[in-house]
Amino acid sequence: MFSWQSIGPLRMWSGCPARCLDRALMLAVLGRALLSGIALAAPTPWSQVTVPAAGAPKAIGGPSNGCLLGASLLEASGPGFVSIRRHRERYFSHPETLDFVRWLGRSVAERSNQMVMVGDLSQPRGGRMDSMHRSHQNGMDVDVWFTLTRSPEQAWQQTPEATDPPSMVASDGRSLSAAWGTEQRDLLHAAATHPDVDRIFVNPAIKQALCEQESDRSWLRKLRPWWGHDAHFHVRLRCPAGSDQCKPQSPVPAGSGCDSSLAWWFSAEARSPKKSSSVKRAPPVPPPACQQVLNAPAQ
Repeated sequence: MFSWQSIGPLRMWSGCPARCLDRALMLAVLGRALLSGIALAAPTPWSQVTVPAAGAPKAIGGPSNGCLLGASLLEASGPGFVSIRRHRERYFSHPETLDFVRWLGRSVAERSNQMVMVGDLSQPRGGRMDSMHRSHQNGMDVDVWFTLTRSPEQAWQQTPEATDPPSMVASDGRSLSAAWGTEQRDLLHAAATHPDVDRIFVNPAIKQALCEQESDRSWLRKLRPWWGHDAHFHVRLRCPAGSDQCKPQSPVPAGSGCDSSLAWWFSAEARSPKKSSSVKRAPPVPPPACQQVLNAPAQ
């Protein structure tokens, strides 16, 4: 039986502005690490589990320290949506999150006869991933690409792991690129106005542009600026009914967010974040119920 005490400190992925590292440098670092036998990320017990835990669906804990009981699986494609990069096996989630994904797909299909590309959801039992995300742990997060597609085959062909998706932000980091258009605005608007959505993380330049363009700013309140998120947006849903151990985030502040708090993201301080400490910190201890989820029988 697994116990949390058996897991030591973990090197977590630290985010930075999109495309902030030269690809050649990244490949060089990766190559040296592989040749020297150094692990780029410590494996987690959650990433080793391949099937959901049996039980009624429950989101447990918070998005960055939690787990998921009774997860459901998102099909490879459906009306208006396609799940990409499925080799990661991060296509599990709480049923309410999957309901949102399917609803968003239908809304895109009705509006444009295209498909939304759905990225990472959660692992079969949620929990910490061994790469890329600190969040996505309790089944209430989903990544949605801004770029739409015409078919599942086109999506799978155009989204190999090593390929960067088109950025919606220009190279200056302040304005939008030619890839941004009405389709992207409408997709984001549909997601943000869904009643179950708590907040959406987007690149600051995207929010800034919408603050300047939108006559009705009420829906912009849910758009929270964050580093990266220039090619996809990160949707976080509210804690679902029946999940009494789900831990919600602090409420989104009142107002549109088109104020000094947004302006900070374009300051020198925000654009040149301090380097993280080299001291390894142990990950937080998950809620007690997650031990039971990890060891529970399969569905």
